[in-house]
Amino acid sequence: MNHVRLARLLAFAAGLLDFGSGLGFAFFPIQTLALMRAPVAAEEALTYVRFVGAFVAAVGASYLWALFRADLVRLRAVLEFTLLFRLAAGVFSTAAIAHGWLALPWASVPAADFTLIVIQLWLLTKLPTHDVPSSSPSSF
Repeated sequence: MNHVRLARLLAFAAGLLDFGSGLGFAFFPIQTLALMRAPVAAEEALTYVRFVGAFVAAVGASYLWALFRADLVRLRAVLEFTLLFRLAAGVFSTAAIAHGWLALPWASVPAADFTLIVIQLWLLTKLPTHDVPSSSPSSF
């Protein structure tokens, strides 16, 4: 599998993961937390879960936007730009788990973020810096 195809596949998977979980947190926080086996926050705290969900969904949408634009320059930019968000989320959630602010089921968040950071950094070293024509926006 070539690196451009792999980057597009990663953007699709990460985009769906973040967009879907973000929408879940924003519109169905109790059910989404239950799926994670994480404690459900008090009603007033669910507003913050929903707020965070909106941002997570936006990060996911940025991957999908770059992917469906079928533009390698935009895809590289999203892979670079989301590193900062993933690092912030991964470091914060790791510290929050260590301090007992978040329950252990939240460990899936830094695990996913740190894994994606490593893969994205690796892909950025392999991807060309110029646009590569593709057969269609949805081709992986």
